[in-house]
Amino acid sequence: MNSNFRLDWLSLLLYLCLVTIGLVNIYSATYDEAATSFIALRSPMGKQVFFLFLSLGAIAFILAAPFKFFERFSSLIYLVVIILLIGLFPFGSTISGARSWYSFGVMNLQPAELAKMAVALAVAKLLSEIQVDIRRFKSLLQVGGVILLPAFLIVLQPDPGSALVFGAFLFVLFREGLSTPIMLTIAGLVVLFILTLVAPLPFVYVSILFVVISLYFFSKRVNDKTPLLAYILSVLISIGYVYSVDYIFNEIFEQRHRDRFNIVLGKEVDTQGIGYNLNQSKIAIGSGGWEGKGFLQGTQTKGGFVPEQHTDYIFSTIGEEWGFVGSAAVVLLFTLLILRILGRAELQKNKFSRIYAYGVASIFFVHFVVNIGMSIGLVPTIGIPLPLVSYGGSSLLAFSLLLGIYLNLDGNRLNETSF
Repeated sequence: MNSNFRLDWLSLLLYLCLVTIGLVNIYSATYDEAATSFIALRSPMGKQVFFLFLSLGAIAFILAAPFKFFERFSSLIYLVVIILLIGLFPFGSTISGARSWYSFGVMNLQPAELAKMAVALAVAKLLSEIQVDIRRFKSLLQVGGVILLPAFLIVLQPDPGSALVFGAFLFVLFREGLSTPIMLTIAGLVVLFILTLVAPLPFVYVSILFVVISLYFFSKRVNDKTPLLAYILSVLISIGYVYSVDYIFNEIFEQRHRDRFNIVLGKEVDTQGIGYNLNQSKIAIGSGGWEGKGFLQGTQTKGGFVPEQHTDYIFSTIGEEWGFVGSAAVVLLFTLLILRILGRAELQKNKFSRIYAYGVASIFFVHFVVNIGMSIGLVPTIGIPLPLVSYGGSSLLAFSLLLGIYLNLDGNRLNETSF
C-alpha cells in the first residue's frame, strides 16, 4: 500500500454500522427457538456471516491492490460479468421464478448483483476516455449500450426489479454533462407512464396537448427557434408512447406486476392477496411506535406475518423492534454514507475515480430509496434489497466490492494525476 494512501475511515465505519444492523435484524427476523446453533451454515444467519467474512477479505484484498488496477481491468471485469449473466440461461438455477442464480451446494451466487459493480467500472472507464463526450450522440449510444446490455440480460431471467436499478446511472450521466432537456424528457416519460396508469386515456391525451401547446407559446416568448414541426412530432410520439404503455401494462406484464402497481397507485385494495406482504409490513412498522418493541420482541416479526422479512422487507423488522428512532438512524446512516461518497467524489483528481464514486453513490441511493419505499407502500414491490442490511450473500458481497473499490480509489487520491 502506498505511503500516501489515506483511508476514508468514516465511510468504512458507516459500512460496518449498516452491516451490524443487518446482522442483528436478520437474526431477529429468522430467529428459531428450537435451533441448536444460530450460525449454522445452512441457516440464513450462518450464510450471511460467511459472506460477511468473504466480503471483509475482499475489501482487504482490494485496498492492497494498485489503484490503477481497476481502471486498467474494468473492461475485462465487465466482460466476465456479461459471460456470467449469459451462462445463467444454460447453467443457472431457478429460484422464485427467476433463473438468476448459480448454486454451489448450500450457497448461491447472483451475477446481477455483481453486474452493478461491473457497469460502474465500465461507465467510469468509458466516460474518462478523452474521445468520449456524453454530449455527443455517438458517445451517449456507447454508454447506453454498456448500461443496457446487462439490464436486458437480467430482464430475460426474468428479474425486472434488479434491471431497473441500472437507471441509477442516469445520475452519473447527468453529472458528466448529459443535457438538461434529455433529463427532463426522461422525467416526463416517467410522469406520463404513471399518468397513463391512473387516468382515463382521453384525459392523458388532452394533458399532452395542453403541455406541448404551452411549451410552444412559451418558446415564442423567449425567441426559441424550435420549429412547429418539432412540437407536432412531440405530440405524436407522446401519444404513441402512451399507447405502448397501455399495451405493455395490459398485455405483456404479468397479473402480479399489474396488481402491485395498482395497489401502490391506489386503484386496488388487497390486504390478503398480492398486497398481503405490503400490508403486513406497514402494520409491523406502524406498531413499533417511537422506540420499538425491543430486540426479538416484535410480534409481527416473531409470528412470521411478514413474508420475505429478512430480505426485501427487512426494514419492517427495524421499524417494529427499533421504532421510529431506529428507522431514522438507518435512514441517517445511509444518507451520511451517500453524501460522504458524493463529497469525496468531487475531490478526486482522476476523472475515472470521480465517475466511479458517483456510480457507487447512485446505486446505493436507488436501492435505499426503493427498498424503504417498498416497505412503506410508496413504490411497487420489485424485489431489491436494502444495501448491506438485507439478507443475501451476493448482495452483501457486491456492495462490499463496490465500496471497497471506492475506498481504494479515494485513498489513493494523492497519487492520481488528473487528465
